[in-house]
This record gives sequence, structure tokens and C-alpha cells, in this order.
Amino acid sequence: MDSDLADTVNGLKAIFQRRKLSCAFGKAPAELVDDLKKELRIPSRYRKFLMAADPTKVETVTPVERVRLIPAEELMSAQEAVRASPPGDWKAGWVVVAESTLLGDPYFLDVSKPDPEGDCPVYTAMSGQDKWTPTLAGSSFAQFLGILTVAMEIATGFGDAIMDDEDEDSFREALGPKVKVIDAAALRAGHWT
Repeated sequence: MDSDLADTVNGLKAIFQRRKLSCAFGKAPAELVDDLKKELRIPSRYRKFLMAADPTKVETVTPVERVRLIPAEELMSAQEAVRASPPGDWKAGWVVVAESTLLGDPYFLDVSKPDPEGDCPVYTAMSGQDKWTPTLAGSSFAQFLGILTVAMEIATGFGDAIMDDEDEDSFREALGPKVKVIDAAALRAGHWT
């Protein structure tokens, strides 16, 4: 992994540890990653992530969202599941890499939009709608992980109590300025706030 992605992954691991939440990262086998490259056209930065920090059991926890990163061994079945579900207009260049465990919405790389560093933007879309309407969740996979990390950091101050709408609004207001520093385009897209 390059140093930016490694720093982001280390930050994510650290916030899990500080919040005393379990998580597990492994190393995806090179053969599996090669197969995923061929089948899904996953970009080089994401392949390096899987080989160095495969998210075997990683689910972020905040007052407004829970995002489970999909391990390498489940990526193909995740693609098949989303392609088979309505509305049926899933694009060939979208690769599911995470899911909302609260809402069932996918988070996916758009591999048709690679950047010079071998990364791609991450989008999300609401499941159960008439069509998939993507909303930017991170201008790159590395920035997406950074946003998940900062959301977990902010969630530390909110405790585990059941939140009302006012608390959720307070959380989103606290998250907005932090997301802007990591990825202003993701903030403007509005998914996190």
C-alpha cells in the first residue's frame, strides 16, 4: 500500500481500538485478488488494500450509519446479489466494496473513473428505489476510508444511547467540517450531512 492509504487504514484501525470495538483485517491471497482484477476490474490501489488489509470483519458504528467493508472472499457474491436485485439498472463498472447494515444500501467503486493513483471514486445509492441514483461518498477509496474514520471519531462523543432526530442533526453538523477537510466534493454531494 502507498503511504496515504496505509496512514488511512492505520487511522481506521486506531479508532476501532480507542472505541474498544472489534475489527479484523487480514491479507487476501494474491490469486483471489488477481481473479477479482480480471472479473471486476478493481483498481490497483484497492487491490493493494485487499492484499495488505483485507477487511475480514470491519463494520463502522456511528449514530446515523453502520458501514460494513466487504472482505475479498465475499466481493463476487456481493456483486451478484446487487445485480440480481431490483431495479436492475446496475452498471458494469460499479463494484460493491461496502454496505450499510442499517439500510442495506451499497457503497461501490466506479471503476470506469480511475484516477492517476490507481484509485476510483466511491458512491452509494438507496436500495429499494425505481433506479440506482449514485451519490458521491468519497472522491477516492482512500478518502472514503478517511471519512469513515472521522465519523467514528466524532461518534465517540455521542455514546451508545438511542438518539433522536436532534442528536442525529448534531452529529451530522459535527461531521460536516471534518468531511470538508478530507473531501470537499463528498461534502457537497450531501450523503454524509
